[in-house]
Amino acid sequence: MSITPESVEQLLSSEDLGDRLRAVNQMRQLEPAIAFKLIQTAISDKNVRVRYAAVSQMSTLGQQDLSLSLEILLNSLHNDPEADVKAAAADALGALKLTEALDDLQQVYSSTSEWLIQLSIVAALGEMGEPKAFPLLETALASPNELIQTIAISALGELGERRAIELLIPYAESADWLIRYRVAQALRRLGGTETEAALEKLARDEVKQVAEEAQAGRL
Repeated sequence: MSITPESVEQLLSSEDLGDRLRAVNQMRQLEPAIAFKLIQTAISDKNVRVRYAAVSQMSTLGQQDLSLSLEILLNSLHNDPEADVKAAAADALGALKLTEALDDLQQVYSSTSEWLIQLSIVAALGEMGEPKAFPLLETALASPNELIQTIAISALGELGERRAIELLIPYAESADWLIRYRVAQALRRLGGTETEAALEKLARDEVKQVAEEAQAGRL
């Protein structure tokens, strides 16, 4: 049976959860402009799995109308009752580089205790590459959650702000090799003489992946 806008719309209106999930998946085979219109119905579905799947697709479908996508994703970020959906909204905002959402992302990061949402917000800020995000990334770097710390290190590297170097160098001494790896990666991106001593030390790291990452910056 061929997939058409009509068949997907029919599945979306079904009372069966499996049908609605299938509809969201089948939207990938429709023209993006059509899928973008249909995905908006799924984003307000009563089931969290449908909403999560739909919001996740906004990372690509949102290109159809960035202004409307910003409105839709901010609504999910602020108002959806489930952390997974909020996190997916933050991911999509980052993928679409909707820097207009910066204040909202900062507000939600500061007001939530859900680590998954915070993690997604930090990753989104890295993707956006917006220098105004620096203070929040500095806050995230000091998080007691090592996963958030790790993503903050990467985000600071992606941001390209040289003032991040002095913040990152102490983490080259972390007991967690993954944090040391991300520091090597970030310092390599930032470059400059200030990073040389830390990269030289990381290039002798006992963990092969860390050493190779640091050495790559010295070739």
